[in-house]
Amino acid sequence: RIIEYLAVKSLKPEGKSPIICLVGPPGVGKTSIAKSIAHAINRNYVRMSLGGVRDEAEIRGHRRTYIGAMPGRIIKAVKQAEANNALILLDEIDKLAGDFRGDPASALLEVLDTEQNYAFRDHYMEVSFDLSKIMFITTANSLDTIPRPLLDRMEVIRIPGYTDVEKMNIAEKYLIPKQLKLHGLNKSKLRIKEEVVGHIIQYYTREAGVRSLEREIASLCRKAAKHMVSSGRKSLTISASNEETFLGPKKFRVDKTLKKNEVGIARGLAWTSVGGDTLLIEVNIMPGNGRIELTGNLGDVMKESAKIAISYIRTRCNEFGIDPDFYKTKDIHVHVPEGAVPKDGPSAGITLATAIVSALTGIEVRSNVAMTGELTLRGNVLPIGGLKEKTMAAYRAGVETVIIPEENVSDLHEVSAFIKEHLKFVPVEKMDEVLKTALIHMPIPKAEITNIAVEKNIGANEYNMPPVVKNDLPATKTNIIEQ
Repeated sequence: RIIEYLAVKSLKPEGKSPIICLVGPPGVGKTSIAKSIAHAINRNYVRMSLGGVRDEAEIRGHRRTYIGAMPGRIIKAVKQAEANNALILLDEIDKLAGDFRGDPASALLEVLDTEQNYAFRDHYMEVSFDLSKIMFITTANSLDTIPRPLLDRMEVIRIPGYTDVEKMNIAEKYLIPKQLKLHGLNKSKLRIKEEVVGHIIQYYTREAGVRSLEREIASLCRKAAKHMVSSGRKSLTISASNEETFLGPKKFRVDKTLKKNEVGIARGLAWTSVGGDTLLIEVNIMPGNGRIELTGNLGDVMKESAKIAISYIRTRCNEFGIDPDFYKTKDIHVHVPEGAVPKDGPSAGITLATAIVSALTGIEVRSNVAMTGELTLRGNVLPIGGLKEKTMAAYRAGVETVIIPEENVSDLHEVSAFIKEHLKFVPVEKMDEVLKTALIHMPIPKAEITNIAVEKNIGANEYNMPPVVKNDLPATKTNIIEQ
């Protein structure tokens, strides 16, 4: 988007500057991106933090009749930049607040409107100032708290969290050299092997950005420096064999695929604010009176997905070879482990249905398959979000096949080539296609089960009696009453 702006600027130098909002989780480099853009386009750069600003006068300034009056932050930033075509970063625009003194978000409506900001009027200056040549970039962690009129004036660009491969590259190229320099070390004195960096990312940090990763690398450098000084060693190598000596015990665990196929257990994929994760869905069937138990700290939408899955299965009982009265004679308990973690969303619909069908039919679910997709009452599979993060979680867990909705095939361009090489993607439109891939074999329809049972009974006739012919039957006695 920035390169497109530069191309337009080269064709029409007097064009208006765009107003861009960078949205993403903490630590992914939104502020650094803005600083790099200013450096690339050779403009003066000023950062203005809006976190906690609750007074309109902070934006527009105070009138000169007040004691201690001063210009607003916008004019101060222009003065600090010493140019009327600078790049001004409005950091944390989603943290703006308002009170009885006014709403600063409303004051920004004029600043961030390209049709109005050519005549911005500060209360202190009382003259119009042209802001149309200034390039405004805003940052936010969430769009939910930004007022709709203000959001409508900005072009939103989402900055997703980094994958493990991207974090590895950032650590190797930037974070480790930076921390080595800060701690008086170099590559000849301290060597950190690539496998150690991978373990730090997987087992010691759980984030979308790289701030915690940098802190762990800094901690590693400090402890290595202490060890070298106290022991008198000139160099040190950190490898998988001695990493826990410097990093301590692992803080997080990574879900791995089950060692064998199980009945009633299916693996789903989830999106979180710190990236993707996998979740196991367990289903137990017990004799009872049709009660449905949903545990694991599930949200309302996920509970509804479980009910939709059960209703769908009830309409397909004959095709799946399931007792039509199972909802009367069986209790169904659905549980998602890690009960302290809240879980919600519709994308576990097909996973819930697969686990319940497996538990009711006794057919095992393949342990190397993970899936994500919303299920409808008619058995259609609807698209989901966060495919990039979910596929990364599937790769970490050792999954080989990922079932995705057909409508999400277009989103595969966001998935890195490295992940595509190691995972097999199966697009589906119907729940039947999910079961064909996830179960070791499809359920046998009830009509076929009846036919098989009849054939087995005929074959198992131990007396091998000849078929009865009508003529061989004894004659009936005469009906005396009729006579």
